Amino acid sequence: MVSAATPASAAPGRAPLDPILQDDALKTRHIREALEEHKRRGVEMAVLARWIIMPIVGVFLALVYPHPSQLYYIALLAILCVNGFFIRRFARVGRSHAEVALIMFDLVLMTFGMVFPNPFDQQEMPIPMLYQYDNFMYFFIILAFGTLAYSWRTVIGIGVWASVIWLSGSALMWYFMTPNNEIAQRLTEALAEWPHVLALYDPNDVGFRFRIQEAMVFLMVAAILAQSTRRFYLMLDRNADLAREHANLSRYFSPNVVEQLSHNDDPLNQVRMSNIAVLFIDIVGFTRLAADKDAVEVIELLRGFHGRMEQEVFRFGGTLDKYLGDGLMATFGTPMPGKHDASQALACARSMCRVLDQWNQERRSIGAAEIHAGIGIHFGETVQGDIGANRLEYAVIGTAVNVASRLEAMTRALSARIAMSDALCTQLQQEGGADDLLEGFTFHPDQTIRGLDGPMSVWALPRDR
Repeated sequence: MVSAATPASAAPGRAPLDPILQDDALKTRHIREALEEHKRRGVEMAVLARWIIMPIVGVFLALVYPHPSQLYYIALLAILCVNGFFIRRFARVGRSHAEVALIMFDLVLMTFGMVFPNPFDQQEMPIPMLYQYDNFMYFFIILAFGTLAYSWRTVIGIGVWASVIWLSGSALMWYFMTPNNEIAQRLTEALAEWPHVLALYDPNDVGFRFRIQEAMVFLMVAAILAQSTRRFYLMLDRNADLAREHANLSRYFSPNVVEQLSHNDDPLNQVRMSNIAVLFIDIVGFTRLAADKDAVEVIELLRGFHGRMEQEVFRFGGTLDKYLGDGLMATFGTPMPGKHDASQALACARSMCRVLDQWNQERRSIGAAEIHAGIGIHFGETVQGDIGANRLEYAVIGTAVNVASRLEAMTRALSARIAMSDALCTQLQQEGGADDLLEGFTFHPDQTIRGLDGPMSVWALPRDR
């Protein structure tokens, strides 16, 4: 995670962004990422469905109409399958003229195959009789593909484009066709007593009433599906907000704690008391260290320190309570207590020491000054809950917090890297597995802690360990 010590927008030479604009930009990024992921998966599903459904339709045509002329329609279905490959290739969030052109190609190709005669069919049939096959229903497959991959506006567009192309094809066929008067005359004689039946099977009638009805139904279905798709996109927007909130939580809590908060129905503002481990870490001699550096160098130093220490807090399941200038406060057992909070706190402290040693090795190689820190840890009772009015902050307060802070300050007098209370050591032993973690610690009884009525026993890890 990026350290929260300084906003990323506050780079040298650049005016800091307004917090609202920063929040909007972050939200937009999350929405964009969510839309891209949805579009990618949707297109993959739509193309896969196309590659499955189109062969099924081809097999159906071959079985129901076992005639070599059906190879023409099977070839058109194969072209639609190939077009799916190109749609997947050019699909992206936002405007894509190539993608729109490929969708239009789908609609034009299907209309052409349905409206104009099969050139391999040797049977002479009046062209308007092709409508008796009711092939318009196959347009609904393309519409269904659209709901998987495209925005609600594109779904509406498919509805409008398909209807216009279908009616235009019908009009062109009516305009250019040659009426078959012989068949019309024979049907008129045969169905003279049933004029309504004759109207249905007139070989020279395109049936514009039915064609318009098909287009109207298709448009209505497209509008309903578009509304459903729009609702889905609104849910996607909401999920993007949740992802942003999840990312913000991750700045302060370890990933496992964020998961607990995400699935926990209990409000954090419920005040409660519990025994937890509190850890303070602070750079030793920071004022002297920063005296010969400019502001940018100091900020970069703090970012490097905070980022490394924050990572260790999260790695051991702790909660980053707050940054304190050149240090930080972390808690173990918040917002939910665990079975090994004391062990995790001490393991985190020892890992912090190892990370600092590695960092100092890197700094020595470039001639930079070493960074030393003092760490104080205590286990005791605290009060937890939200504080504030309009802007809430989850706070941990109590004597245990003050003791941990005092222990961190005692590391100077004890020449220690880590100073922990006897209460934490006792809790550590109760949790089990304390021997490895306590290796190298020395016992200091009856230490005076400012703010406490009586002395306290302290365990310290010397600086040379």
